[in-house]
Amino acid sequence: MEFHQLRYVCAVAETGSFSRAAERCQIAQPSLSQQVLKLEENLGAKLFDRLGRSVRLTEAGRAFIPHARSILEQMETARSSVAQKNADVRGSVSLGVIPTISPYLVPRYTTSFAKRFPDAKLRIVEDVTPVLIESLRELSIDIAILALPLRHKDLELFPLRTEPLFAVLPKEHRLAGAASLSLRDLRGEPFVMLRDGHCFRDLSLATCARARITPNIAFESGQFSSLFGMVAAGVGISLAPEMAVDRNAGCRYIRLSDVRATRTVVAAVLRGRSFNRVQRAFLSGMQK
Repeated sequence: MEFHQLRYVCAVAETGSFSRAAERCQIAQPSLSQQVLKLEENLGAKLFDRLGRSVRLTEAGRAFIPHARSILEQMETARSSVAQKNADVRGSVSLGVIPTISPYLVPRYTTSFAKRFPDAKLRIVEDVTPVLIESLRELSIDIAILALPLRHKDLELFPLRTEPLFAVLPKEHRLAGAASLSLRDLRGEPFVMLRDGHCFRDLSLATCARARITPNIAFESGQFSSLFGMVAAGVGISLAPEMAVDRNAGCRYIRLSDVRATRTVVAAVLRGRSFNRVQRAFLSGMQK
C-alpha cells in the first residue's frame, strides 16, 4: 500500500469520477486507474463499482475511505512538523573545541552567530582532541574545531584556516633580531611545551623531528600563556601558531621558514549525521 494510492482513492471518492480525480492529482487517468486497481488487489476487495460513466463506493470502500483520509492527514501533519522544525531559528548547537584554538577563534564565530540567531542556544565544550572525537561519535556535540592531522574515516572535515608557526624567544635571546628562523637554528635550545594530550604538542614534536631536532623539554603546561611567561623569564623557547601570538607577553615571535611549519584548523562533524537549520548555519558561518 502506497501513500499516493490512498490519495488517488480519496480523490475518486470525493469527485465521483476517475477523470476528475486524475485532473486533481495531476496524473494521467490510465495511471490513476491502474494504481487504484493495484490497491484493490492488495486489499482483496473492490472499493468502487464502475457503473458506466459514474463511480460509486462499495461497502468495503465506504469502510476504507475514513481510514485512508486519516492516514493522509497524519502524513501531512508529520510533513508540516518537519518543515517547521527545519525552518526553526530557535534550535541549539553544541560545539567542541581544543584549548589551543578556543580563546582565539571561537569568540569570532559565536559573536556573528548570536547576531544572526539571537534565540538559538549555543553550548561550547573545551577539551583535547580524543575526547572531542568520542563526543562527536556519541552525538553529545554537533561540531568540533580541531587541528590536522586527523585520520578518522567516520569524520567529515571542513578546512577553516592554515596558519604559520612561530618560534617564541626571550626578547634578549641571541636570535631575537632575526626576520625568520629555521628550526635547525634552535638546535640545543631548551624548550617549553604543551603537555601530553594536546595536539599542538604532537605537531611541535613532528615539526622538530623533520628538522632532526630532539627538544630538551624544560617545562610543560596546558596553556600558551604559561609557556609564554616561562619564555619571557628565560626558562626556554617555544613554538606557537599564529593565532596564539601575544605581543604583550614579553616575548619575541619569529616566523619559521620551514615550508611545512604550519597548522591547519578544521571543523569536524560525524559523517552522515543530519543537522537542523541552526546547526547548518553555524557550520557554514565558520567557513566564511
